[in-house]
Parts: sequence; C-alpha cells; structure tokens
Amino acid sequence: MEIWIGRNGERHGPYKEADVRQWLRSGQVAGDDLGWYDGLADWQPLSSLFPDELNQATSATPPPFSAAPLPEQATTVALEDYAGFWKRFAAYIVDSLVLYIPNLMILSAMGGEVGREQLSNAVQNAAGNFDLVMHAYSQYLSANAGTSFVTALVAWLYFAFCESSAWQATVGKLALGIRVTDLHGARISLPRALGRYPAKMLSAIILLFGFMMAGWTQRKQALHDMIAGTLVLNGRASAQRSGSNQSRSPSGSRFDA
Repeated sequence: MEIWIGRNGERHGPYKEADVRQWLRSGQVAGDDLGWYDGLADWQPLSSLFPDELNQATSATPPPFSAAPLPEQATTVALEDYAGFWKRFAAYIVDSLVLYIPNLMILSAMGGEVGREQLSNAVQNAAGNFDLVMHAYSQYLSANAGTSFVTALVAWLYFAFCESSAWQATVGKLALGIRVTDLHGARISLPRALGRYPAKMLSAIILLFGFMMAGWTQRKQALHDMIAGTLVLNGRASAQRSGSNQSRSPSGSRFDA
C-alpha cells in the first residue's frame, strides 16, 4: 500500500507503508501529519492510521525526501485547492461556445438545420395540440439521430482528449485557471477521461443534481467526479509543473515545507 503524507497544506509521496511506519517510530514524521491512501474517504492524522507505531524507539534510515530530490510522482500540490461550482460552471459556458461552431457546421452538413425548420413549422401548424407537437418532435429526433450522435461524439472526444492532455483542461477550464486531476492531483489517463464524460449523463438526468453537488461536497466533487475518481483543482497544469521543477531542486527537496 502506498501512503501520501500531508503537511502544511502540501502533499508528498507516495511512500511505501513500511517506510511511513518506520519514520513514525523514529519520529521523522509526526503523528499529526496527515495521511491518505487509495480507498480512504479523506485525509486522517498518521496517529489514527498507524497508532501502534507511535512512541516506539527504533533506528531508521532517513526518509528520501530529506536527502534527495522528490521523484516525479511525488510532486507537491495543495491539498484543498478545489475549484468551486461557479468557476466550473463558467468554464462549461466557455466550452459550449467553443463547441458551438463545429456543432453548427455538423448540423448544416447533415441537414440538421432543415430538420429544425421542419420541426418549427410542424409545431406552429399543431396549434397547441400536445399530441401533434410530440409526434413532430419524435419525427425530428428520429430523422436527426445521426446528427445528434456525431455532435455528442465530438463533445465527448473534445473533453476527454483535452482533460487527459498535458493541459489537463479544456479551453474553458484553461481560461478559468482550473484543471482536472486524479485523486492524487496527477494527470488523468485517456481511458479515465473517456469514462468521466459519459458519467456526466448521470449528473444531468437527476435534474442536474449531480452537477450541483460540486457546490457542497467536501472535495467539491460533482457526481461524475466521484464515479471517475477525479478532482477539479485551481491552477493550470503548466504552473504546477513549473512549481514542481523548483521543488525537485536540491535546495527545495526536503519534507519540511
């Protein structure tokens, strides 16, 4: 099992459980330092995670972060710098505008605009008859199923490839200065990004309640974030890489930030 250690609002790791236990026994990490591992709901003091290791006198080799630069996967990030609901909502509006032009081109190429005009005429001719309106709408959906599929596919690939890229963000998220990460604050894989987008359908079908969860959950996660195991954090990925390069220099590699 790999353990992440949090101190002073920053995260370090992951480290082997045996090493963390050893550092606890030697006093090289404190019981009130925070710890987290995959499957744990939230950060907890190391004293709660490993109570049997405290105050046991034994010799131990110094932890690697006191003598050597942190490895790539041990980049220091803020533990609780979660992006809020309204910032995420604004990013989605920007992304909708970005996707508007290609969607318009797809609709035009596949006859979607003609179908919309026909639907509009059918609704007007229905003169408020609900059954006729629903029949016209059903015909429209059936005739334009291919168009809807292509536009949905474009949006799916746009979000998945952007959020799994080095940007870790769509154009909208870049504009708002936020990024998508895994639960450790690292870049997500393409398969995870591909799974995250369709999970948004679950957030939407329950009257958008799944999206609104980002406003009050502890880690500002929407329902699809919980399903995909992702976070949305403040800060662009490029800025985080720049900061991590500085933290890996010999003068900034200690675990005493």
